[in-house]
Amino acid sequence: MTESSSPAEPSADAKPLSPSAAYADYRDRTKKAQTPLGRFSARTDFELDDFQLEACTQLQEGKDVLVTAPTGAGKTLIAEFAVELARDEGKRVFYTTPIKALSNQKFNDLMDVHGVENVGLLTGDTSIRRDAPIIVMTTEVLRNMLYNDLSGLADLGFVVLDEVHYLADRFRGPVWEEVIIHLPDRVQMVSLSATVSNVEEFGAWLREVRGPTTVISTTHRPVPLVNHVLVGHRMYDLFTHHDSERIDPALNHATRTHGGPRSRRERATRARFRRPSRTQVVSSLAETGMLPAIMFIFSRNACDEAVEQYLASGYDLNSREEKVIINAALERLRDELASEDLGILGFHSFREGLLLGVAAHHAGMIPQFKQLVEELFSQGIIKVVFATETLALGINMPARTVVLEKLVKFNGEAHVSITPGEYTQLTGRAGRRGIDKIGHSVVVWHPSLEVNEIAGLASNRSYALNSAFGPTYNMTANLLSRMSSAEAAKVLETSFAQFQADKAVVGLAKKVRKNETTIAAYEKSMQCELGDFAEYARLRQAISDAEKQETRTKSKNRQREIVESLSALKVGDVVTLPAKRVEGTAVIIAPMSSRDGESRLPTVLTEQGKVWHLRPHEVTEPLAAQGRVRVPKKFNHRQAGDRRQLLGILNDAKHDGKVDSQAQWQSSSGASGISSSVSEMTAQLRAHPCHDCPDREMHARWASRAAKLVKENDSLIARIEGRTTSIALVFERVQDVLRTLGFDPEQSDMLRRIYGERDLLVALTIRAGLWDNLVEPELAGFASCFVFQSRRGDTLHPERAPSRDLKVNGDEAVTIWRKLFQLEEQHALSTTQEPDRGLFKPMYRWTEGKNLADSLRGTDIAAGDFVRWAKQSLDLLGQVAEVAELETAVRIRRTIEAIRRGVVADS
Repeated sequence: MTESSSPAEPSADAKPLSPSAAYADYRDRTKKAQTPLGRFSARTDFELDDFQLEACTQLQEGKDVLVTAPTGAGKTLIAEFAVELARDEGKRVFYTTPIKALSNQKFNDLMDVHGVENVGLLTGDTSIRRDAPIIVMTTEVLRNMLYNDLSGLADLGFVVLDEVHYLADRFRGPVWEEVIIHLPDRVQMVSLSATVSNVEEFGAWLREVRGPTTVISTTHRPVPLVNHVLVGHRMYDLFTHHDSERIDPALNHATRTHGGPRSRRERATRARFRRPSRTQVVSSLAETGMLPAIMFIFSRNACDEAVEQYLASGYDLNSREEKVIINAALERLRDELASEDLGILGFHSFREGLLLGVAAHHAGMIPQFKQLVEELFSQGIIKVVFATETLALGINMPARTVVLEKLVKFNGEAHVSITPGEYTQLTGRAGRRGIDKIGHSVVVWHPSLEVNEIAGLASNRSYALNSAFGPTYNMTANLLSRMSSAEAAKVLETSFAQFQADKAVVGLAKKVRKNETTIAAYEKSMQCELGDFAEYARLRQAISDAEKQETRTKSKNRQREIVESLSALKVGDVVTLPAKRVEGTAVIIAPMSSRDGESRLPTVLTEQGKVWHLRPHEVTEPLAAQGRVRVPKKFNHRQAGDRRQLLGILNDAKHDGKVDSQAQWQSSSGASGISSSVSEMTAQLRAHPCHDCPDREMHARWASRAAKLVKENDSLIARIEGRTTSIALVFERVQDVLRTLGFDPEQSDMLRRIYGERDLLVALTIRAGLWDNLVEPELAGFASCFVFQSRRGDTLHPERAPSRDLKVNGDEAVTIWRKLFQLEEQHALSTTQEPDRGLFKPMYRWTEGKNLADSLRGTDIAAGDFVRWAKQSLDLLGQVAEVAELETAVRIRRTIEAIRRGVVADS
């Protein structure tokens, strides 16, 4: 591996060259100037950094390269040189990216340099000039070509894998490994990655599967980063100026003043501490000259709220001239959108924010909004962007400052601390090359945040690249169509996952031996003269496990009762809300399933006059009807007069004693005390000889440590035993499932061309004929259930189907899924997700020709999410059309045309 740095300046007292040496130097420089790299360098406005020069030289010599460097260091230049080389050699080049937004950006950048006619774009649902010499594509498209369209690779000379560290992604990462494994050796590969700590390991694997590969790594940032912490309204440096790892004493003093468990006076000071609002953070940045800034907030709703808070503050960051530019851009955007969709898109609040110099950026926004934010921010016209972490992935949108509001995010399952790698990725946006002398990162401090935690993230540059590879149904079908099962298994053994597993076994075995020695010492320390303490400890643990299980069961039952109670409520029922956000008396004005067939949450009018949807996860207790009032027939909750009238009726009922505030939901599960099994084990525990030992708790601590290590060792041993067989074993199980379902190699042609997380389920529904009797709007809805995934907090009840055939086929798809799920569980495989019918009605309406507002009526789906799911549905429909019967394929293609309009077509 080569570690590069920025180019060094020539020494001022260097000796002059002799005439012969000067001539040789001139001849060498002339020769280099005539090479592709020489011509490329001459056209750049700056001198190439050492790592760029070395990577380009290796490419020119015909080698693959793996380049790791911080965000903004200039990795893209190496990819641009690969494009130049391909053009010089008369070969094609594929530029792959992990996300469509990045593909669109690269597509536009390359067209500016090489001309519109020479650049194409392939992103699953989009195909533009697919025969052009330069093609920008998502990595999945290249994977599909490697399996099904080898003729399109005949004159391919180079492949750029941008953001190759994405192969660690547990959902989409395996695609990168498939590409690397199957790409022909004659094609040169350019792998570009963020800084990773195990780059040499990754490079060694690339050499093993691809041949000569030069690894070039640099940690040099072209714009140095200074880390800060905002405590209240004052900005502090995280580290001292003379020591980049020593925390600034002034920061320590400031946080101690507000933070620790100290005297009563200090606790009172801590209680008075208030975190600065987002608007105050922006104000602090403006006062210290640290704009433009990206503030990362790990929540879409919070990003939108931040813009609203800023609008309410009255601050304005933009000049009159900048507002003119923004208005012109907004008018162009407005011309692209249907006027009836402006409301649902939030166009007017979006416009207000832009004019004041702020904007949100997240996946819930339509691509056109996000692209405009990116353009205006890059021009310095937008000063602050409130963004989710998706902005940190690849998009070229640097800022002077990056702000982290929190160091915890929701990963889809739980709230977890961000990793050093994520911190580096996020703060990598700070510092604009050629504009800023330094970049700034700012963490907003609060009393529960330790400064050492911030320092650990900022100083730890380790980000290990770990494979997420594993055989899928589609991958298996494609491999078996080209080779025997034994040959396919050997191909899978060349994966990075297997490479890492084989390499890790030595370290794992060493850890097991060390743990065994420690366990023996712990067991000796926990010995008790009164009896078998190991037996006593196991009994204690069994009681603890049983109590935890009871707690989980109670929580699950309580959630079920809450849903049951909400389902039982009728219009006019009076309830008391023991909710997290709203308390007090309320009237049900819409039940869980309303008369017009919409599937929705129950809606209430609170005694404060607020209309609120009762989401099960926000209600803390089952709700019982405590009375009933008459809701006027033509009641409209949007009319203030109607709300006042109903509140008057409610108040009269309460005054007349018609509301029983003591009424409670009658639980169907009965009282749930301590189970008999726990009681029995507790009695055994108390009767055990060791229970009365005076050193019992000391012995218990040693037993706990031993048990923890035994559990760790069992896990390590399982990993060792499965290291060489894990991937092969999964491959065998996948084949067993396919054989059981009748997908033998010669019958898997359909499955080979279906890509996605529910690939086999889609193939099974095609074989069952579930696509054949549906008309266009139904086909759109049906396709959506194989790509859509409801967001956390959405209604627990599936969307009611807008047609009988769609309902019947949706139910049958779920029946097929249940059988597949059981089969996967029997074979110890990761299970396929259930079809999600939450997008049935919006997709049906949109394909019928309804506008966006009408299509999304009655749902919580954001416009940007709908566009993304619609595009994924288009992608799947295109795949199904390729394998369906002719008549069905014709209807599917009409469906595709009906979906591809308005914001969906323009995105």
